[in-house]
Amino acid sequence: MKSDIINLSEISKNTDSLSSVLSETEKAASYANLDKKEAGRLRLLAEELIGMLPELLDFSKGTFWLDCNGKNIELHTALSPEESMTSKKRDELLKVSKSGKNAAAKGIMSKIKLAATFMLLDYDDVMKYAPQIYNDAYIYLGTTKNTELVSWSLANYRHNAEEKKGEPWDELEKSIIANIADDVLVSVDGKKVEIIVKKAF
Repeated sequence: MKSDIINLSEISKNTDSLSSVLSETEKAASYANLDKKEAGRLRLLAEELIGMLPELLDFSKGTFWLDCNGKNIELHTALSPEESMTSKKRDELLKVSKSGKNAAAKGIMSKIKLAATFMLLDYDDVMKYAPQIYNDAYIYLGTTKNTELVSWSLANYRHNAEEKKGEPWDELEKSIIANIADDVLVSVDGKKVEIIVKKAF
């Protein structure tokens, strides 16, 4: 079952989109016959995902929907850069991101947001240089690359962080989304960047 698709373009300007996202999430929980605790966890995942979107939606447009296959649920967000974005604005956003000022922000959600930012703004460089570009941004632990696809995965990050321990592992232990979600994927799909949160209840 695929839920209704929510237009997120106004989410940074009002709360209607957020309310719609949470409403669709509750419908999906009901459709999947989740109990109260499971439904609460699904709502938390939706809130975590939506919480990082306002900054991304400052320079992109997006949609949100859920896919349910029994109790296997995916929360999808698809983002594409605004066509009106000037090269100057794009360069300014990339400069701030690559400077490490944003990258030094703590938490898993900041790393997911940075992965999406780089893919949205600088896809060509991401394809050429990942995961090196992510090394500078402190998010390389979750990055994978083959000849056709660059993606960031919470499962990869979790695996690599477990080997390294230290700060990356500490962040995982403190993260709501890392403790609930089975995986979070950030990848390029055509001209869009998709963020997919996966959870099997």
